[in-house]
Amino acid sequence: MRFLHRIAQSDRFADVVRVFLAHAGIVALCTWQGDTGAIVPALLGAIACALAETDDAWRGRLRGLLVTLACFGAAATIVEATIGSPLLFALLLPVGTFGLVMLGAASGRYATIATATLILSVYTMIASDAVHAGQHEGLGTLAILGGAAWYGLLSLLWSAFAPQRALRHALARLFESLAALIDAKAALFEPVHDLDRDALAVEYSRRNRLTVDALGATRAALLDRIGHRQPRGRSAARLAMFFVAQDIHERITSSHYPYDEMAEALYHSDVMFRFGRLLRLQAIACRGRADAVRHGAPTGTIALPRAALDDLRNAVAHCRRTQTLARTLDDALTALLDNMERLQEAIGDEGALREGTDVSLQDSEPESMREAFARIRVRLDRRSMHFRHAMRLASGMLAGYLAMRLLHPTHGYWILMTTLFVCQPSYGATRRRTLQRIAGTTAGLVVGWAMLQLLPGGEWRLPVLVATGAAFFAFRLRRYTLATAVITLFVLLCFDLVGAGYDAIGPRLLDTLLGAFIAIAAIRFVLPDWRVRRLEDIAADALLAYAHYLRAIAAQYANGRQDDLPYRIVRRDAHAAQAAVAGNVAELLAEPGHSRERGEQALRLLAALQAGLSHLSTLGVHRRALPANESAVVVALCSAVADRFDELATRVRQGDMPSIPTTPLALPETAATDPSPAMRLVADQCLLLIRVHEKVAALFAHPVR
Repeated sequence: MRFLHRIAQSDRFADVVRVFLAHAGIVALCTWQGDTGAIVPALLGAIACALAETDDAWRGRLRGLLVTLACFGAAATIVEATIGSPLLFALLLPVGTFGLVMLGAASGRYATIATATLILSVYTMIASDAVHAGQHEGLGTLAILGGAAWYGLLSLLWSAFAPQRALRHALARLFESLAALIDAKAALFEPVHDLDRDALAVEYSRRNRLTVDALGATRAALLDRIGHRQPRGRSAARLAMFFVAQDIHERITSSHYPYDEMAEALYHSDVMFRFGRLLRLQAIACRGRADAVRHGAPTGTIALPRAALDDLRNAVAHCRRTQTLARTLDDALTALLDNMERLQEAIGDEGALREGTDVSLQDSEPESMREAFARIRVRLDRRSMHFRHAMRLASGMLAGYLAMRLLHPTHGYWILMTTLFVCQPSYGATRRRTLQRIAGTTAGLVVGWAMLQLLPGGEWRLPVLVATGAAFFAFRLRRYTLATAVITLFVLLCFDLVGAGYDAIGPRLLDTLLGAFIAIAAIRFVLPDWRVRRLEDIAADALLAYAHYLRAIAAQYANGRQDDLPYRIVRRDAHAAQAAVAGNVAELLAEPGHSRERGEQALRLLAALQAGLSHLSTLGVHRRALPANESAVVVALCSAVADRFDELATRVRQGDMPSIPTTPLALPETAATDPSPAMRLVADQCLLLIRVHEKVAALFAHPVR
């Protein structure tokens, strides 16, 4: 029973059940009415609608469903009207592909609907092909839209009866990603000589990128359910949990002292080991919180590592008694221990909104159609990733259609489907998806051939169709190869349902190989977006975001700690900019056209920028109002560092990178005589930021081509 309960509470359970019910209802209705020819297009319409939905509340899902059905209706009508005219179809196919991909530039919701509309267009081609094979009449747009509308109705009812489920799962995924980030942080505290800390920093940066994505997904789910209203009840509690997660994220991304220097200074002590052990136990507690959120359990059930925290306090005190520590290291240990204590409190925080909390959230969705089109116009530029991907996919779809017409005009639409699914915005992602698609298609065809050999004819295909359609949604996000195998079996049985199953087996593998080859060729030769050529711009964006973040932090040392919306925006922008660099470097390493030295330089740049963001987070963690004389010094120090980051960003973007002489950064005389601990922390972190500045400048001053 416990195993079944865990399955019922899993993230994908709701999607799988909805698709299963939708497909079972379609099969039952069509069989009861004797219209088996409508099964194929209706099932494909339901799958396309399921691919278009987002984790919105019922009002958002209703609006999205209406837009989705309108797009589906237009796409299916155009396909059915022009598919018999190859010349006209060859003209409209790349134009429609380009337009739908560019529509995704407006927002994530538009991108999801646009992608699903493209998929449905290809499904309409496949359905018309199956209908032609079975010589059935009266099938097409109505059956596809009927299947999509039926699934949309089930989704609306599910959302109305379980309005908080999607939000709970988004929060649970967020805390799970935070736990993985804490584990990556713990690895940096390993007290080992000659440890490859750059590799650990790269892995830490990768996990931070996933956490930033989880924060964005949770924020979108909260916005959909709360909007601009004052949150109450469970919505208020979950908004408070989101703010707690943001606090945990800022604390865990902080870095009080260079880890290699700390490990060297404390090599004969067990302090570093105890910091790492505490972090790993806190990661376990964070996963416990994720489970509590997912199952609706109270946070009091979380087992916090209080004994490990007490042991760490004793170890730090013993180290101070037995070892003479440098002033900066001693201050860093004090601040780090305080941060660990606050981090543990945050993990166990019940999540209640405090009086005066700014509960507003930034909405990234366009407020009007004018704003949506304005976003699209900005991306209509040759340097835009959206534009380049739209051109590549449009070219690939046209090439796939021409190849289909040349090789076998019937049953050839699998070429287009493969190109559509395989062609991704980046070369590395396209290559991975190609291998997964070929392996999955081959496995699905082999299993399908065996089933057709062993079980020829009969109604056994209908329950298998229902099961494979649901299984596709169970695996598509985490096990794409397996998802491709089951959806291949699904489509093969759809063809067999109209008497063309064996005819589809041989060409399907050839079509998959051809479609994958076209996708690879498109991303390789049509406006190739090699990350080597864009790293400078993205690094400059990160430096500018760091400067804005630093100025916002300095203002709170003058005015007091406040997690208001402007501060959260600049903090999120800094993390998003760093996540963009991490993703860029990951794709760079998977793409051709760069030398080994260039890849190593990119990894060093990523590690340096991650260190800079960590020092900024440290300043953010410990921000509090200081006396007027000290706050003026803090603002002056942070402004000086921010100005240097601004200047470096300008030089990097312009490619004007001679050796930049860096003047030493020192405390003003008024504060250098007897600075307070808070002043010393700010000064130390600013000096570490200057070291980051020098590393980044040195990397770009001697570029590798």
